[in-house]
Amino acid sequence: MITFDIDTLAAFLCEQKNFFLGARINKIQQPTRREFVFTLRNNGETRQLYVNINPQFYHVCFMSKDNSSKRVIEIPQKPPMFCMLLRKYLENSRIAKVNQPDGERILEFYIETYNEVGEQIYLCLAFEFMGKHSNVILYNYDTNLIIGCAHNVGAEKSREREIFGGLPYIYPPKQLKFEKKWNSLVESKPEGISVNDFIDDYYSTHIANDKFRVLKSNYRSIISQKLKKVSKSLKQMEYKLQSDSDSDKYRLWGDLIMANLYQLKDFTSIVSVYDYENEKQIELKLDETKSLKDNATQFYKLYNKAKTARNKLTELIDESKVKKEYLEQVLYSIDSAKVIDDLFEISAEVIENSEKKESKNKVSEIMMIETEDGSRIYIGKNNKQNDYIISKLATEDDFWFHVHNCAGSHILLKSQNITDELILKCARLAKEYSSVKDSSKIGVIYTKRKYLRKPPASALGYVTYKNEKEIVLD
Repeated sequence: MITFDIDTLAAFLCEQKNFFLGARINKIQQPTRREFVFTLRNNGETRQLYVNINPQFYHVCFMSKDNSSKRVIEIPQKPPMFCMLLRKYLENSRIAKVNQPDGERILEFYIETYNEVGEQIYLCLAFEFMGKHSNVILYNYDTNLIIGCAHNVGAEKSREREIFGGLPYIYPPKQLKFEKKWNSLVESKPEGISVNDFIDDYYSTHIANDKFRVLKSNYRSIISQKLKKVSKSLKQMEYKLQSDSDSDKYRLWGDLIMANLYQLKDFTSIVSVYDYENEKQIELKLDETKSLKDNATQFYKLYNKAKTARNKLTELIDESKVKKEYLEQVLYSIDSAKVIDDLFEISAEVIENSEKKESKNKVSEIMMIETEDGSRIYIGKNNKQNDYIISKLATEDDFWFHVHNCAGSHILLKSQNITDELILKCARLAKEYSSVKDSSKIGVIYTKRKYLRKPPASALGYVTYKNEKEIVLD
């Protein structure tokens, strides 16, 4: 990234100085630990000053409405302590003077306000744009004592300059002068665009890209961990089911005892019987304190218990398979997301117990392809869109396409003229918008909407189907 340097700050201040002088601070907000939004009003105009002290994106500018949404600013319900401090001292006060100290990446607002007893005092709000040392500091200009700052700097962090409430405010140590070797942001500004708009456009784009990258990585990590846990549990249950597959032996042993009830003696520890299913003589260990009939009853109880456990285990395996398939679908949606709004749309699926209620979240625009003959093909990007396509857009005779046993988009075909070419086109789209788009010999199933069913309480986008046909694509 190009550096937000002294020259860029100077050009910004020169361009916006007339608006700053006499501007009233109407509102102060702190979306994150390193972002601030000051609503300023002057000469009948209200503007939002955005200050970022992130070491990667430190800068200041007035935000446009479009770039405000790109920065994904969400105001917390409970403001941070420093934000409350700024509101206490600065809201409804006026900026009397703005300044950039010589040779410093510092923007200073000198503010006229009044203390608790009604006396006029002067405060200074200093925005320091210095990489990892960036900060926002409020201090009393008359006493030069710091009132508060965005983050404190103790002796363990800096031996040259400590920053926290009660200490005198001093400028950073002067750096040795050296020949400029960096590219200035303002030097790359094209003709015909203001310094502020260029700063706003440049950083909002980089911030949006970074937030998208970080959120996508976080979401992928969350779902991957859940998927790993489900896969491990499924593997263990399948192994247990396989290892317990000989539970039928208890039923057989009970049958063999009952078949030989009058040929064997009660209250014995071992009996020898002929296994008619496997055609061999076997010995059975019994409880010698019980009769033959009681031992047979005990074997039947063990068989019924094992059968119940097996049925329950089979049910859990089926549920885990559905959950695994669902998580794979969510992971596909994350990987295929192109913009941050795609991730916001599936946030409730990624983060359990999300405060956002699924039913109230609006479905974003669904991709639609219209063919020359007027047919329409809809492609879902995520489970929410997939569910909307099936539940709201589809009619009984529309065709539904999906890759077989893999994560992918639901493809819906609406057409009055179904042809083999159109079906093949939809099958190829189903493969293209799936987790196996680069694989060969992939099966794509399709059927009419009326043969789809959404089980009660099933996961978002999950359906069962029948009367399907399959196309194998290379």
